[in-house]
Amino acid sequence: MQPSFLPLGSTGAFLLLLLPLLLVPWALLARRRRGRRTPPLRLLVVAGSGGHTTEILRLLSCLSESYSPRCYILADSDKMSEAKIRSFEQKRAERFSNSQFTLDRIPRSREVRQSWTSSVVTTAYSILYSLPLTYKLKPDLILCNGPGTCVPVCISALLLGLLGMKRAIIVYVESICRVETLSLSGKILYYFSDYFIVQWPALKEKYPKSVYLGRIL
Repeated sequence: MQPSFLPLGSTGAFLLLLLPLLLVPWALLARRRRGRRTPPLRLLVVAGSGGHTTEILRLLSCLSESYSPRCYILADSDKMSEAKIRSFEQKRAERFSNSQFTLDRIPRSREVRQSWTSSVVTTAYSILYSLPLTYKLKPDLILCNGPGTCVPVCISALLLGLLGMKRAIIVYVESICRVETLSLSGKILYYFSDYFIVQWPALKEKYPKSVYLGRIL
């Protein structure tokens, strides 16, 4: 049986993709409402090298300006993502005059072919580095799609939530390249994310908590 796909340009795909995201502001606004106007939701986006940044920017193109400012975090060794993000935001500013975004970098948690032993040390350092940054940004929603950089960011957000400082909703979208197995980041954040979206039915069968929407990227 062939898996069903939802073309990115269709209205149905947009609505299905945005359904969990649209529920987030509804819940947060209902909880915050005290008879005064509520500001837009702060969105933290974790970008990654390779195709991760391209995929995450496609998702962002579907979101309204209610998700603002957009706070991007990328690894300090990522040389390409910043240019892609700035180009995306420049085009977005032509549509939305009040468009706002920020860019921050953190130490990469794990390099390619890095040993698992040393990865524990670098990941711990990246988490410690991310904690004050995440506290400063105070995101309402975190959107990520698989780069290793998202693990320390999401863990720092979880720690801040446990400490009662700031509760952020984590939405994880697994890469389209992952057909039958999750990425290492996905295997970790599957248990901690509020919404875990996969793009292949085989993954939905293996990971029942996940949400399968067909191909969205």
